[in-house]
Amino acid sequence: MLGYYLELALRHVRRNPMLTALMVLAIAVGIGASMTTLTVMHLLAGDPLPGRSQHLYYPQVDVSPESKGREPYDVLDYRTAVDLWSSRKADRQALVVNSPVKLEAPESTLPPLMLPMLSTTADFFPMFDVPFRYGRAWSADDDEARSRVAVISSDLNEKLFAGANSVGHTLRLRGKDVRIVGVLAPWRPSPLFYDVRGGRFSNGDTADFYSKPEDVITPLNTALEINDGNFQQFTCWSMPATPGHLQNSPCVWVALWVQLDTAGKVAAYRRYLDDYAAQQQALGRIKLGNNNRMRSLMEWLDFNGVVPNDVKLQTLLAFAFLVICLCNVVGLLLAKFLRRGGEIGLRRALGASRRTVFAQYLVEAGVIGVVGGFGGLLLTLLGLALVRRQPVPYADFIHLDVSMFLTTFALSIGVSLLAGLLPALRASLVEPALQLKVI
Repeated sequence: MLGYYLELALRHVRRNPMLTALMVLAIAVGIGASMTTLTVMHLLAGDPLPGRSQHLYYPQVDVSPESKGREPYDVLDYRTAVDLWSSRKADRQALVVNSPVKLEAPESTLPPLMLPMLSTTADFFPMFDVPFRYGRAWSADDDEARSRVAVISSDLNEKLFAGANSVGHTLRLRGKDVRIVGVLAPWRPSPLFYDVRGGRFSNGDTADFYSKPEDVITPLNTALEINDGNFQQFTCWSMPATPGHLQNSPCVWVALWVQLDTAGKVAAYRRYLDDYAAQQQALGRIKLGNNNRMRSLMEWLDFNGVVPNDVKLQTLLAFAFLVICLCNVVGLLLAKFLRRGGEIGLRRALGASRRTVFAQYLVEAGVIGVVGGFGGLLLTLLGLALVRRQPVPYADFIHLDVSMFLTTFALSIGVSLLAGLLPALRASLVEPALQLKVI
């Protein structure tokens, strides 16, 4: 029966090519616009570490001596961060700090580069499943020994060493030599979750959270020696004695991530966090000992509103445009179906049921939707190509994955069937006697 309906649908579609083309175009443009923005939204709002994010948590302690019981600062002061990290209460834990650094490669002819440097601890790499092309990460012993080692990105390795294995080569960071122990494989988490902070104060301007990972990564203790003075505070409750020298300053500037593999460990770490804060309150170092937080990775991203507001607005407008296109298709289908009132009346008089007529015209709307879906896919690919040419940090990350490819066709068929419901129903209600009398 479906084959019969398809044969009739294809015959009727070819009968009026201009009207059919208008409907296909309306569906294609609506699908293209909505799927372009929806794909961008889908990629930016996705889980950066699927399968691992549910075990990663971001502890916060309200370390301000002037606390008013509001949300704690997004990062910790150095002493609190190191205390929590040194306790080893989690399965893994990593301190994270950013700073700009002047980099030179003695074996390269390139001039000195000013690059963002990530300073962290050894657990960062297994904790976040960071892939390596050459070499390895440093060890926990290297953290303690303040070893002059570094891991570099695939992009920097390509720029300095033409993509060759550079393990064992030397970099000069702010005039100090460090040895390369590892080179990352291409790695592009979206967003750059371990750097996310302050999103709630950005008024939706959060595109920078989707920047590329840092090109050079060093042990935190090493960075405190070679790059001291270049660290930037998130906020301070009084000015540091020397700007950029933050280890003993009244400032928050260090992030801590922990991995907790079971619900029991999560509960235990929350108790430990509360006990630690209460102890520090008793010592008079902080004001409130019960204003702590520990959000999971995805909760932390939601709290910071990482998806830019302009992307959300574009998605909303695109789907509003799709609704307009849908209304136009409804009108065109209604006009097309009712023009065949005499044919419908004759078929009804010869014994065709209303259900049969309804199914036939709904299948015809579906055929138009499939063709429109192909057009919508092409326009989606074009739209994503235009997004990749935009000067936004996430431009290079945008692509059409399998799930959104399938969604494009599902949406196009769904839209066309929805648009065809009213016209098909109206066509099935045609009275055969009236139409035959007119004929």
